[in-house]
Amino acid sequence: MQVNQSRGDEQQARYTGTMPISLAYSVDADDAFMFYALHAGGVSTRGLEFTHRRGDTSELNALAQAGEIDVVAISAGAYPAVSDKYLILPHGASVGRGFGPVLVARQPMTLADLAGRRIGIPGLSTTAWLVLRQMQTGLVPVVVPIAPFGRIFECLDAGAIDAALLIHEGRLIYQGRGYVRVAEIGEWWQVETGLPLPLGVNVIRRGLGSERIALLSAILREAIDYALDHRDEIIHALAAEQRGEAALAETALLDRYLAMYANEDTRAMAPDARRAIEVLFDRAAKAGLLPADCRVEWAP
Repeated sequence: MQVNQSRGDEQQARYTGTMPISLAYSVDADDAFMFYALHAGGVSTRGLEFTHRRGDTSELNALAQAGEIDVVAISAGAYPAVSDKYLILPHGASVGRGFGPVLVARQPMTLADLAGRRIGIPGLSTTAWLVLRQMQTGLVPVVVPIAPFGRIFECLDAGAIDAALLIHEGRLIYQGRGYVRVAEIGEWWQVETGLPLPLGVNVIRRGLGSERIALLSAILREAIDYALDHRDEIIHALAAEQRGEAALAETALLDRYLAMYANEDTRAMAPDARRAIEVLFDRAAKAGLLPADCRVEWAP
């Protein structure tokens, strides 16, 4: 016990006073939930200083490609493009078990009806778009960032797109706005593979070095543990955030959303979720959507 404490003290002393650790994560509730403890003082940061940056999914994937952020929450499907710069953390994932992003339209139609038509998507590098292209070819992507939240619905109502691929909280409110589901991405994936769908992962920059990576991984794991142990408190804190949409401040919606995407799969990626990442990349490579040489490597 004293040996472990001594090692922790040495690591803390070594990193105190160094450059801040940069974090980047999305504007949706599950990411804010995971990182809440780091800016709210819920866990010890071992003398490290963290900077927080939030953005839409495409922006985060692009930041990871640039390799300038230490810890980034990215789309699982974006990892092959950044695997030379980042390791996947074994916690902080968003995993859909029989559910996931949904494709919606203004009137009933089939997925085949949308071949050659415009689909509003959250980004070209998102997991949702990667899987949807395996479900149906010939879709025409129109990138509509997730922030501001209501823009995707405005585009759908204006006829600028024929269908919308919804991720994050949008998948919980589309029915109340009169849209109909065309396809449920997570359901299709589970039938096809028998596995959960890994949607988002946290990655950590290789250049930090093994000791700092291990230290940061431990701190981030503690932050997730704190969040899960203080769930109600954090839900009320998130409800007070201004995200430009009244529905996003409803505690019942936040509770439901976090139950889906901030849970035990977030605390630690289960073996089937880890396997699903390998299968995701393998299937996409065989479909010509990703390079075939992606090497998945995990942080401790």
